Amino acid sequence: MAKPNMITKGDLIAFAKACLADQGIERFTLRAVADRAGVTQGTVYYHFRTKEQLLLDMVKDICERSWDELSGSRDNVVKHALDTAKSRCSGESFYHTLFFTLMVAGLNHEKVREQIGDLLQKENKALADNLTRIWSRPPVKGIPLETWGVLLNAIVDGLALQALMIKDFPVDRMYEALELLFGSLSHMTDQEEVT
Repeated sequence: MAKPNMITKGDLIAFAKACLADQGIERFTLRAVADRAGVTQGTVYYHFRTKEQLLLDMVKDICERSWDELSGSRDNVVKHALDTAKSRCSGESFYHTLFFTLMVAGLNHEKVREQIGDLLQKENKALADNLTRIWSRPPVKGIPLETWGVLLNAIVDGLALQALMIKDFPVDRMYEALELLFGSLSHMTDQEEVT
Protein backbone atom coordinates (compact mmCIF):
# COMPACT_ATOMS: atom_id res chain seq x y z
CA MET A 1 0.00 0.00 0.00
CA ALA A 2 1.36 3.43 -0.90
CA LYS A 3 2.43 5.83 1.82
CA PRO A 4 -0.17 8.47 2.58
CA ASN A 5 0.43 12.16 2.10
CA MET A 6 1.34 14.25 5.14
CA ILE A 7 -1.97 13.95 6.94
CA THR A 8 -1.79 12.23 10.33
CA LYS A 9 -4.07 9.66 11.85
CA GLY A 10 -5.10 12.27 14.43
CA ASP A 11 -5.97 14.74 11.67
CA LEU A 12 -8.14 12.12 9.98
CA ILE A 13 -9.92 11.41 13.29
CA ALA A 14 -10.69 15.14 13.62
CA PHE A 15 -12.03 15.26 10.05
CA ALA A 16 -14.04 12.09 10.70
CA LYS A 17 -15.63 13.62 13.81
CA ALA A 18 -16.66 16.70 11.84
CA CYS A 19 -17.96 14.52 9.01
CA LEU A 20 -19.96 12.35 11.39
CA ALA A 21 -21.40 15.37 13.20
CA ASP A 22 -22.49 16.96 9.92
CA GLN A 23 -23.70 13.91 8.01
CA GLY A 24 -24.81 11.50 10.72
CA ILE A 25 -23.89 7.85 11.13
CA GLU A 26 -26.18 6.71 8.30
CA ARG A 27 -24.20 8.61 5.64
CA PHE A 28 -20.78 8.25 7.25
CA THR A 29 -18.29 6.56 4.93
CA LEU A 30 -14.54 6.44 4.51
CA ARG A 31 -15.05 8.21 1.18
CA ALA A 32 -16.85 11.07 2.95
CA VAL A 33 -13.96 11.37 5.42
CA ALA A 34 -11.45 11.41 2.55
CA ASP A 35 -13.43 14.11 0.76
CA ARG A 36 -13.69 16.17 3.96
CA ALA A 37 -9.94 15.85 4.59
CA GLY A 38 -9.03 16.54 0.96
CA VAL A 39 -7.15 13.27 0.57
CA THR A 40 -7.61 10.09 -1.41
CA GLN A 41 -9.66 7.24 -0.04
CA GLY A 42 -6.45 5.19 -0.11
CA THR A 43 -4.93 7.57 2.44
CA VAL A 44 -7.82 6.90 4.81
CA TYR A 45 -7.48 3.14 4.22
CA TYR A 46 -3.76 3.39 4.99
CA HIS A 47 -4.62 4.50 8.55
CA PHE A 48 -7.94 2.68 9.02
CA ARG A 49 -8.66 -0.66 7.37
CA THR A 50 -12.41 -0.43 7.96
CA LYS A 51 -15.12 2.06 8.83
CA GLU A 52 -15.55 0.29 12.17
CA GLN A 53 -11.86 0.76 12.98
CA LEU A 54 -12.13 4.49 12.29
CA LEU A 55 -15.25 4.71 14.45
CA LEU A 56 -13.49 2.80 17.26
CA ASP A 57 -10.48 5.09 17.06
CA MET A 58 -12.83 8.09 17.25
CA VAL A 59 -14.44 6.71 20.41
CA LYS A 60 -11.02 5.94 21.90
CA ASP A 61 -9.83 9.48 21.12
CA ILE A 62 -12.86 11.04 22.80
CA CYS A 63 -12.44 8.77 25.85
CA GLU A 64 -8.70 9.39 26.17
CA ARG A 65 -9.18 13.15 26.02
CA SER A 66 -11.92 12.94 28.62
CA TRP A 67 -9.83 10.76 30.96
CA ASP A 68 -6.79 13.02 30.56
CA GLU A 69 -8.91 16.01 31.48
CA LEU A 70 -10.42 14.20 34.45
CA SER A 71 -7.04 12.96 35.69
CA GLY A 72 -5.79 16.55 35.65
CA SER A 73 -8.72 17.70 37.77
CA ARG A 74 -7.84 18.24 41.41
CA ASP A 75 -11.09 19.51 42.89
CA ASN A 76 -14.29 17.52 43.22
CA VAL A 77 -13.40 14.74 40.81
CA VAL A 78 -16.84 13.11 41.00
CA LYS A 79 -18.66 16.36 40.18
CA HIS A 80 -16.29 17.01 37.30
CA ALA A 81 -16.76 13.45 35.98
CA LEU A 82 -20.54 13.69 36.28
CA ASP A 83 -20.60 17.12 34.61
CA THR A 84 -18.56 15.74 31.72
CA ALA A 85 -20.84 12.69 31.39
CA LYS A 86 -23.94 14.88 31.61
CA SER A 87 -22.65 17.16 28.84
CA ARG A 88 -22.67 14.13 26.51
CA CYS A 89 -26.08 12.88 27.66
CA SER A 90 -28.79 14.02 25.27
CA GLY A 91 -31.08 12.78 22.56
CA GLU A 92 -28.56 13.95 19.95
CA SER A 93 -25.37 12.77 21.68
CA PHE A 94 -22.64 12.40 19.06
CA TYR A 95 -20.45 10.31 21.33
CA HIS A 96 -23.11 7.93 22.64
CA THR A 97 -24.73 7.43 19.25
CA LEU A 98 -21.32 6.40 17.97
CA PHE A 99 -20.54 4.29 21.04
CA PHE A 100 -23.82 2.37 21.04
CA THR A 101 -23.65 1.85 17.27
CA LEU A 102 -20.28 0.20 17.78
CA MET A 103 -21.63 -1.88 20.67
CA VAL A 104 -24.36 -3.23 18.41
CA ALA A 105 -21.80 -3.94 15.67
CA GLY A 106 -19.72 -5.78 18.26
CA LEU A 107 -22.52 -8.25 18.88
CA ASN A 108 -21.81 -9.74 15.46
CA HIS A 109 -18.15 -8.82 14.99
CA GLU A 110 -15.68 -10.40 17.41
CA LYS A 111 -12.84 -7.93 16.81
CA VAL A 112 -15.12 -4.93 17.41
CA ARG A 113 -16.50 -6.66 20.52
CA GLU A 114 -13.00 -7.18 21.90
CA GLN A 115 -12.02 -3.57 21.29
CA ILE A 116 -15.20 -2.20 22.86
CA GLY A 117 -14.65 -4.57 25.80
CA ASP A 118 -11.08 -3.29 26.18
CA LEU A 119 -12.35 0.28 26.10
CA LEU A 120 -14.98 -0.45 28.75
CA GLN A 121 -12.36 -2.07 30.98
CA LYS A 122 -10.11 0.99 30.62
CA GLU A 123 -13.03 3.25 31.51
CA ASN A 124 -13.90 1.09 34.53
CA LYS A 125 -10.29 1.23 35.72
CA ALA A 126 -10.02 4.98 35.15
CA LEU A 127 -13.19 5.53 37.18
CA ALA A 128 -11.95 3.27 39.99
CA ASP A 129 -8.57 5.05 39.99
CA ASN A 130 -10.28 8.42 40.24
CA LEU A 131 -12.53 7.19 43.04
CA THR A 132 -9.43 6.17 45.01
CA ARG A 133 -8.38 9.82 44.88
CA ILE A 134 -11.50 10.84 46.81
CA TRP A 135 -12.36 7.74 48.85
CA SER A 136 -9.82 6.43 51.30
CA ARG A 137 -11.82 3.22 51.43
CA PRO A 138 -14.97 1.89 49.77
CA PRO A 139 -18.12 3.52 51.17
CA VAL A 140 -19.90 0.18 51.55
CA LYS A 141 -18.12 -2.76 53.14
CA GLY A 142 -17.75 -5.66 50.72
CA ILE A 143 -17.96 -3.57 47.53
CA PRO A 144 -14.42 -2.85 46.31
CA LEU A 145 -13.52 0.38 44.50
CA GLU A 146 -13.04 -1.54 41.24
CA THR A 147 -16.71 -2.54 41.43
CA TRP A 148 -17.73 1.07 42.09
CA GLY A 149 -15.93 2.04 38.86
CA VAL A 150 -17.93 -0.55 36.90
CA LEU A 151 -21.20 0.50 38.54
CA LEU A 152 -20.63 4.20 37.86
CA ASN A 153 -19.73 3.47 34.24
CA ALA A 154 -22.86 1.33 33.80
CA ILE A 155 -25.07 4.02 35.34
CA VAL A 156 -23.66 6.75 33.08
CA ASP A 157 -24.00 4.58 29.96
CA GLY A 158 -27.51 3.54 30.99
CA LEU A 159 -28.58 7.16 31.45
CA ALA A 160 -27.09 8.03 28.06
CA LEU A 161 -28.98 5.19 26.40
CA GLN A 162 -32.25 6.33 27.96
CA ALA A 163 -31.58 9.94 26.90
CA LEU A 164 -31.09 8.74 23.31
CA MET A 165 -34.29 6.69 23.33
CA ILE A 166 -36.76 8.67 25.49
CA LYS A 167 -37.93 12.04 24.29
CA ASP A 168 -37.69 14.66 27.05
CA PHE A 169 -35.67 12.36 29.29
CA PRO A 170 -35.00 14.31 32.54
CA VAL A 171 -31.18 14.43 32.24
CA ASP A 172 -30.75 17.27 34.75
CA ARG A 173 -32.86 15.54 37.39
CA MET A 174 -31.07 12.21 36.91
CA TYR A 175 -27.62 13.78 37.21
CA GLU A 176 -28.66 15.79 40.27
CA ALA A 177 -29.73 12.50 41.88
CA LEU A 178 -26.50 10.82 40.83
CA GLU A 179 -24.45 13.68 42.27
CA LEU A 180 -26.41 13.41 45.55
CA LEU A 181 -25.84 9.66 45.63
CA PHE A 182 -22.08 9.95 45.18
CA GLY A 183 -21.93 12.90 47.58
CA SER A 184 -23.63 10.75 50.20
CA LEU A 185 -21.25 7.89 49.51
CA SER A 186 -18.29 10.24 49.88
CA HIS A 187 -19.57 11.33 53.28
CA MET A 188 -19.83 7.68 54.29
CA THR A 189 -16.12 7.17 53.70
CA ASP A 190 -15.45 10.02 56.13
CA GLN A 191 -17.41 8.14 58.80
CA GLU A 192 -17.53 4.51 59.85
CA GLU A 193 -17.87 1.92 57.09
CA VAL A 194 -21.42 0.86 56.42
CA THR A 195 -21.97 -2.77 57.26
